[in-house]
Amino acid sequence: MFNIVLVEPEIPQNTGNIARTCAATNTILHLVEPMGFKIDDKKLKRAGLDYWHFLDIRYYDSTEDFFEKNKGGEFFYFTTKAVNRHSDVEYPDNAYLVFGRESAGLPQEFYEKYRDRMRIIPMPGEFFRSINLANSVSIALYEAMRQTRSIWDK
Repeated sequence: MFNIVLVEPEIPQNTGNIARTCAATNTILHLVEPMGFKIDDKKLKRAGLDYWHFLDIRYYDSTEDFFEKNKGGEFFYFTTKAVNRHSDVEYPDNAYLVFGRESAGLPQEFYEKYRDRMRIIPMPGEFFRSINLANSVSIALYEAMRQTRSIWDK
């Protein structure tokens, strides 16, 4: 099992799509405040469709609250500012894959504290900063699942 962590997500449709992916893959979704929407947002629910009852979702008031409640976890941080690729690391079972806001990425202090744990999903196109957050989560999660062969457990 893996963990997806969204730090200060802003777009309800992205979070809804990520929630659906988490439900389908038996992955825990962690949402860290502040968020750019309310959890009862219609757009969020519509994107997640009727999968909400399959989802293990946990909420946190802040990044401090998240780290306090998840001590001892193995964390990997995804950003366009990393040097190491998402596929050049071995993900252990129960890893936490951490993603930042759609507009600004991870909080600045993360870049200083966790630089060696940062990962990038490389893009060959020269005109784009990044791909959609929901797509990034899917790419990273499925790479971790491929490595642990957890996609073949069914």
